[in-house]
Amino acid sequence: MTTSSSSAARSPLEELLPATRRALLHRIAVAQSEGRAPSLVAAVARDGRMVWSGSRTSVDGHGSHADVQYRIGSITKTFTAVLVMRLRDEGLLDLADPLEKHLTGTRAGGATIAQLLAHTAGLPAETPAPWWERTPGGLRPELTDVLGERPHLHPAGRLHHYSNPGYTLLGSLVEAVRGVPWAEALGTEILEPLGLDRTSAQPIHPHAGGWAVHPWADVLLPEPSEDLGLMAPAGQLWSTARDLCRFAVFLAEGDERVLGAGSVAEMRMPSVGAEPGGWESGYGLGVQLSHVKGRELAGHTGSLPGFVAGLWVSVTDGVAAVALANATSGPLCGSLAADLVEIVAEAEPRLPEPWRPLLEVDERLLGLTGPWYWGTHVYGLRLLADRGVALEPLRGAGRPSRFKAAADGTWTGLDGYHRGETLRVVLRPDGSVSHLDLGSFVFTREPYGPDASAVPGGVHPEGWQGV
Repeated sequence: MTTSSSSAARSPLEELLPATRRALLHRIAVAQSEGRAPSLVAAVARDGRMVWSGSRTSVDGHGSHADVQYRIGSITKTFTAVLVMRLRDEGLLDLADPLEKHLTGTRAGGATIAQLLAHTAGLPAETPAPWWERTPGGLRPELTDVLGERPHLHPAGRLHHYSNPGYTLLGSLVEAVRGVPWAEALGTEILEPLGLDRTSAQPIHPHAGGWAVHPWADVLLPEPSEDLGLMAPAGQLWSTARDLCRFAVFLAEGDERVLGAGSVAEMRMPSVGAEPGGWESGYGLGVQLSHVKGRELAGHTGSLPGFVAGLWVSVTDGVAAVALANATSGPLCGSLAADLVEIVAEAEPRLPEPWRPLLEVDERLLGLTGPWYWGTHVYGLRLLADRGVALEPLRGAGRPSRFKAAADGTWTGLDGYHRGETLRVVLRPDGSVSHLDLGSFVFTREPYGPDASAVPGGVHPEGWQGV
């Protein structure tokens, strides 16, 4: 058994501690051994950079490393989703558009682009036989061959039903709008700007071979590596641990050359309601979501015959992890990547940014800070950077939200119940502040104070009284 681990050169403050590196190596060693994988490679990024990689292999002298390609299966879908979001941001389509508006003749054209991204279009999970992952894409030359005779299994928009053919449609949508093949758009719009020069539609040396491991004996069988044709946007790509760390950082932070921070944050938002009993996993727009031990993760898992893959990022912790193995039913790389995130986040918690005072003070805004009352519920308003504000309950349960300043002097909700809602200051005829209006909710300086005109329904003329 050979072992390797490495980390990119950086300052001592950015290095992982020896105990953390040992814990990471131990976790992947257990995964490779118990998962019976011919090889396994993993990597961790923290605060925007890869800080650790490690591998285990069963072939002496042939250890893997962070620049060896593995097939990443459905992580490809996230790349395809980014291409679609770019079209939206350029104004070439709207996520509410029916597919038919841009791609005709699919028999699934009534589904919206957003529904296809979120797997809520009601399409089948797989193509008609034969099994598309182990057969040449040439067997399905047309989109009708991908969707089959029954393109809808469920009403569109009602529930999440994972659909590989749905992402074939999205890849064809990209080609129809861009006028170039999906792989070409991928290369020029994502891979080149992000520097993912070891991510490709076809394998490039050095790359791992795909294997099936016998369930009852320690013997191997080579798996075929097919070109998926029209199904490529659902699972074609090959990549490396290093490249996927870069991509994970992009999914957390955005990159204006590809997709801004606001759009990648939109991709990470849940698209469908939770299943009964709460949720531990969900789906955004081309991004899987998971709650693991109280930690919110975003990313994707993937598999194709001979390969399994996992990529997760915790935006709050600033930590991402990737795990890749070359076995059809090998280590659970999704849970492994989540464990690697947890190891780093728990062993070396992220340091908060230093507190800094605002660069400038607007006396009018400063006068709005402090307590405000929604009925009898007390909230506190405080200033944020760039003239933003936060409105948070000071006692008990409530609906905290942060707000971004708009050019017209109002604020727009960024999160929580008030996401997208408008907060504005209402003035009296003399120019003094009467109250705050938040989507018709009135916040006053006193709970049902004497300025009854500000309170919908008015205030009882006798005011507050004892029993």
